[in-house]
Amino acid sequence: MVQGKKEIIEKLVVEEGIETVDLGKIGYIEPEIISLIPDEIALRYKLIPFGNENGRLTIATANPFDLDVIDTVQSLSHDPPQLYFSPEEEIEKFLSKLYMKHEVLSDPGDELSEAGEEDDPYSVSALEDSEDEAPAIRIVDSILLNAIQERASDIHIEPQEEQLFIFFRIDGVLREAGAYPRKYFNGVVSRIKILSSLDIAERRLPQDGRSKIKIFGRDIDIRVSTLPTITGEKVVLRILDRDLHSLNIADLGLEPELQELFKKSLQAPHGMILVTGPTGSGKTTTLYSALNFVNAKEKNIITVEDPVEYRLKGINQVQAHAEIGLTFSAGLRSILRQDPDIIMVGEIRDQETAEIALRASLTGHLVFSTLHTNSSIDTIMRLIDMGIDAFLICSSVHLIVAQRLVRRICLHCSEEYQPDDALLAKFHHDRDLLGKARFQHGRGCPNCSGTGYWGRVAVFELLPLTARLRTLIMDNANMEEVRAQALADGMETLQRNGLKKAIMGMTTLEEIMRISAESF
Repeated sequence: MVQGKKEIIEKLVVEEGIETVDLGKIGYIEPEIISLIPDEIALRYKLIPFGNENGRLTIATANPFDLDVIDTVQSLSHDPPQLYFSPEEEIEKFLSKLYMKHEVLSDPGDELSEAGEEDDPYSVSALEDSEDEAPAIRIVDSILLNAIQERASDIHIEPQEEQLFIFFRIDGVLREAGAYPRKYFNGVVSRIKILSSLDIAERRLPQDGRSKIKIFGRDIDIRVSTLPTITGEKVVLRILDRDLHSLNIADLGLEPELQELFKKSLQAPHGMILVTGPTGSGKTTTLYSALNFVNAKEKNIITVEDPVEYRLKGINQVQAHAEIGLTFSAGLRSILRQDPDIIMVGEIRDQETAEIALRASLTGHLVFSTLHTNSSIDTIMRLIDMGIDAFLICSSVHLIVAQRLVRRICLHCSEEYQPDDALLAKFHHDRDLLGKARFQHGRGCPNCSGTGYWGRVAVFELLPLTARLRTLIMDNANMEEVRAQALADGMETLQRNGLKKAIMGMTTLEEIMRISAESF
């Protein structure tokens, strides 16, 4: 943009009353907003999507009078955008933060040489004294920025013979996100260890640490785990970004009748509520949403967790440390001496913890916890297999919630399609729902990186322990009998709940089958 044109635009902005936006004060922009404008369009026209006003996308641009910009954005959002003016230099500075590409870097800098690995690759002083331009710092910062921008839940850093590979877990699926020359491996691992207060000289044993970083104006917790392999230490970073997870029961994805059942159980004066599912099925989010729902000043709420993933205001959270004897069972015994009203145990891992938690629910406490089981019925059998008395289960457990996370169909490329007959046949138990149902899938677009999916939604199975179910459990009925009675009492299975969401256009039948192979 030549100087004369720039001055003309600035004058027109004042004369036409175009609002100016200070990008430096915007802070964090929702990923959903950013994704509405493909990267190549944003970079070509120098646009920053940052919000919406009354359904209209708000965009910062250096030339709000460019008709090509208006037409291009309107073709993407179907509505004319609300344009704001921002100086070109500010636009370019912001673009460099938002649209950093994943690629194999041939040489991020000359500061780190091949010989540097052999000299002292794990020198704390060398890394702490480095300037911001140092390769290790730049690489780690770039990885973290990209991961946050891509909504990754985990970052995998895997060393191979010649390269250092980066993978992001996005919407539950691992994707390759880039690679660097092997020579940067030691510096990157050391940098991460320093950030998470780990011993950078220890390379033979696994280590676990934690770090907090500030990106896009908000604090993000990161759990770090290192694992020695034959090609070097593999590092996994779990990103704990509360801003991406609403801790509101209304946002969990429960249908109205299931939401009411869940809330009714949470309002009980005592008893146990169990949330079950494999690792990565959203159990923690459900538990924290439950805690938020019951949180009140007149209630003493205490949790024992490993680890404490999110810090909740007004709730006393205890971090378990098995290495010093603070196990779930030991922590639970201590909590009971703290006059609690509501207790949350991160996970029931053994008979002792299960018995203490169940007995606590019988003595006037509302208790939440989790188990790693495939379904709500499996949970009952798991407790019995642990050696828990059937009478104790029937007297204390009010509700069992089983859940999974499935990927949402990308809204930008969603289209109707007809699943093949072989796939539909797998849902024969729920043929009453199929009828003339229409299904959607994503064809793949730049917004979803060609996957057809963007984000995730939970599918649920809620099992309240009715009088008839309690009788069967007390009579040592087998799993098939208990399941038949649960269905007769109106329990909606995970598969049926997932099928309903597919019919609503939220996910696909293929996705339901992907997470159901070992469950239904």
